[in-house]
Amino acid sequence: MFYHLATFLKPSLSCFNLIHYISFRAISAMITTLLFSFLVGDWFIKKSSMFKAGTREYTPENHKSKSSTPTMGGIFIITNVIISVLLWCDLTNPKIWIALGCLILFGIIGFIDDCRKIKKQRGISAKNKFLYQVTGALIIVLSWFIFVHPETTLCIPFFKNLNPNLGLFLIPWAIFMIVGYSNAVNLTDGLDGLATSSLITNFTTFTIIAYLAGHAKIASYLHIPFAQTSEIVVFSSALIGACLGFLWYNTYPAQIFMGDVGSLSLGAVLALIALMTKQELLLIISGGLFVAETLSVILQVSYFKLTKKRLFRMAPIHHHFELMGWKESTITVRCGIISILLALLALITLKIR
Repeated sequence: MFYHLATFLKPSLSCFNLIHYISFRAISAMITTLLFSFLVGDWFIKKSSMFKAGTREYTPENHKSKSSTPTMGGIFIITNVIISVLLWCDLTNPKIWIALGCLILFGIIGFIDDCRKIKKQRGISAKNKFLYQVTGALIIVLSWFIFVHPETTLCIPFFKNLNPNLGLFLIPWAIFMIVGYSNAVNLTDGLDGLATSSLITNFTTFTIIAYLAGHAKIASYLHIPFAQTSEIVVFSSALIGACLGFLWYNTYPAQIFMGDVGSLSLGAVLALIALMTKQELLLIISGGLFVAETLSVILQVSYFKLTKKRLFRMAPIHHHFELMGWKESTITVRCGIISILLALLALITLKIR
């Protein structure tokens, strides 16, 4: 709204030209979501008290004390982002609507899953949940192809001249990334502040990457694809502010959990942003914590099927550390430090080409 208002008023009042600067709107979007979180957070938590988290399956015994904590805080995050995006983004840019659609669509899937867990103590079956996610990702990816016409090349880290053209294979590849990271963030969301803090690091990383990829001269200098993602910088900044505001209440001991409505939607939109910047392989590096959590579950299940023994005391791996005696806050902070290091490594690769 402010972007279009500035366009209308700029001819008579040149000061409104400031609003057209990406940096100004990105910071404004972040501050808006952050302040909104502080202003409405306590009220939302009070209203969410009817949505009790319950005890999640495959968690340590000490997690039973969290059964009375409200969940579905992802609704708060998504609403916050929508308001900020409508205020500060260029709404004529189709990438913004596709990213919002991804956030909302996967949020709906998570909402249905959370509601079933609260009412029936059991979420959507794994088969149906996966089917919904694939369908949702297919809708988003096809919309991206139809309305944006993205480049179908794949940017390989460390190699400036190695950019294989995926062609239509980009569609299943993008679906795999969106569904994969949606589930990866969902698996990571098992300790107070763990998923949220790692998401902040990754959204910050790809906000920087989106800015670099959206600037023709910088992209040319770094030998990365010029992806015209300047407006995604504003969108991603809104996500950072919303996650920071949510972390205020989600940090140990958590007053509210994001639930599947938050983790599924944020994981999916993170992957979509990485795809839009043409640096999705860097997400494997910067989002290494999410990858490790997912691999720990895959290894645990595979190893048990082969040997009837457990590789870890419990999976995902953060529960393994809990059962080793690490405090929950210790695990979260240490994983946060690892996320920052991985994010820096991902950013360094932009120059090493």
